[in-house]
Amino acid sequence: MTGFGAAEGGVGSMRVAVELRSVNHRFFNPSIKLPGAFQRWEVEVREALRKRIARGHVTVFARYEREGEQMAAVDEARFAHYANALKALRDRHALEGPVDIAAVLRMPDVIRMDAESVEEGTVEEFMAIVDAASAELNRMREAEGARLVTVLLERVAVIEEALGRIAVRAPERVVAQRDRLRENVKVLADGVAVDEQRLAQEIAILADRLDVGEELDRFAAHIAAYREALSQDTVEPVGKRLGFLLQEMLREANTTGSKANDASIQRDVMQIKEELERIREQVENLE
Repeated sequence: MTGFGAAEGGVGSMRVAVELRSVNHRFFNPSIKLPGAFQRWEVEVREALRKRIARGHVTVFARYEREGEQMAAVDEARFAHYANALKALRDRHALEGPVDIAAVLRMPDVIRMDAESVEEGTVEEFMAIVDAASAELNRMREAEGARLVTVLLERVAVIEEALGRIAVRAPERVVAQRDRLRENVKVLADGVAVDEQRLAQEIAILADRLDVGEELDRFAAHIAAYREALSQDTVEPVGKRLGFLLQEMLREANTTGSKANDASIQRDVMQIKEELERIREQVENLE
């Protein structure tokens, strides 16, 4: 599910801003990008997000502003490394002009926090900002989830309409097949006496083979469980449960289609399967 959350706060004498962005993903997939000063707390950030977010590709950004004087220092070893690398690229590709000092200073971790200022901050201060940003992220995700529930209920309503048409057509189809069987036997017998008891048995076997009542009953039970899962006010993730119910619905749809032997029912089964696929694409990202 998509969302955005941001928060700011103090970590020691630093002013820190944290941004979280999430996009759809079937699993929890974090991408944590912290400045060098905070990289030692990456494990804590990952675990805190794992407790709040079950699904989604989550990207974490953090930046800080230094307050006071002498809080920043140039890492001369990194500066020399980047400067030499840029000079080598310039010479290798026959480029003109000197290496720009400002460009080197913008390279990662060239300007770093003094050890003393970094040690001032605590993981508790930093995690409080992360928690505030993740709370805002989840509020946005919850709002998206509420809108998505409406869409999912509309999709299942379309499925229920198709199931209603199948429920009406199914007994009509059995009667039509019975009459067709009787007529075919009459034509083939060509006046020869037919064993009515044997014919009745064959009709019973045909009716049992064509009967989709059990499939429709189970489908209705799955839909009831689906609606219940969407309506529950719980913090537990429902996406995986809905995914399981969709698999069961698809199984019933396939069985109904294989028994159909009727163009009208087949059309409704195809529509049901199309709607189930649309729902599945959404549910895979739903938390």
